[in-house]
Amino acid sequence: MKQLNIGILGATGAVGRQMLTVLQEQGFSPKDLRLFAGPRSAGSRLSAFGQEWTVEETDPARFQGLDLLLGAAENDIAKKYLPLAAEMGVQVVDNSSAFRLDPEVPLVIPEINPEDVKSAKGLIANPNCATIIALTAVGALHRYARIRRMIVSTYQAVSGAGKDGIDELLNQVTAMAEGTPLSQKVFQYPIAYNLIPQIGGFDELGYSSEEMKMQNEGRKMLHDDSLLVNCTCVRVPILRSHSESITLEFEKEITPEKARELLAEAPGVKLWDVPEEQKYPMPLLTSDQDLVYVGRIRRDLSAPKPLYDRSLSLFCCADQIRKGAATNAVQIAKLLFE
Repeated sequence: MKQLNIGILGATGAVGRQMLTVLQEQGFSPKDLRLFAGPRSAGSRLSAFGQEWTVEETDPARFQGLDLLLGAAENDIAKKYLPLAAEMGVQVVDNSSAFRLDPEVPLVIPEINPEDVKSAKGLIANPNCATIIALTAVGALHRYARIRRMIVSTYQAVSGAGKDGIDELLNQVTAMAEGTPLSQKVFQYPIAYNLIPQIGGFDELGYSSEEMKMQNEGRKMLHDDSLLVNCTCVRVPILRSHSESITLEFEKEITPEKARELLAEAPGVKLWDVPEEQKYPMPLLTSDQDLVYVGRIRRDLSAPKPLYDRSLSLFCCADQIRKGAATNAVQIAKLLFE
């Protein structure tokens, strides 16, 4: 791969720092690296590619001359700066939700719809973390039998709320052990030893914004507006890696054996499904790596007779900061520049 001038917007956050690591792992070797953040982080130093780099306060003038800008900032920052970079001719890959449903902006998972990068007009969006994990897990099954309906429950790690979410869980666990008052800023309720069945605000039907992302983003990437998704998203006291329980209804017949055969060869997937040996996906197993582990593949016993041969349930798990965010963005960049 040729050397590129690369920037990261939001470089000091959990996803921005992970992007730096993944760029190195994926074989990028920048001619110039510009790390952008807010005024509080400006002047700090980050190590990458064998040297230290100074973090700059975000200035659109410094986007000039970049080949690639990776976005790892909040929505308002992304909306303010990233279209300016695209107008300068910089190829932008953004991890925020700001542009995901924009009809002019491709939304891409390289294992699912890599061809969509060809329609990019300077800006490509990275999907929601839970959507990336789910669609990577079921993509090969969809190509074989076409998914009509998904029922999903997600168990989302505190890393989904960034470094502050991780710190809050660790601090609350320590406080509970020591019998001291809990500090609570990131989540609505204490997250230590608790589950919170809300991520994002609720709509008029009672679904959270996080829950609607899987249907809306899934339809866009699979190019299928008839896809039906019922999703419940739950924040759990896990540091890293999201888990998902998924029940699928297909257009064609598919057996658990065929599903295992397909998933064993699926890009980005590791089949981990030997229940008699207690082999199944778990957060500790899947953290700090890039594959989506899939297991617990079985028939949906609740499916009525006409659907029984066209329904499956499975469990999947993957690192939210890596494949659910930073790695997927860098993989998109590889598609663009290799």
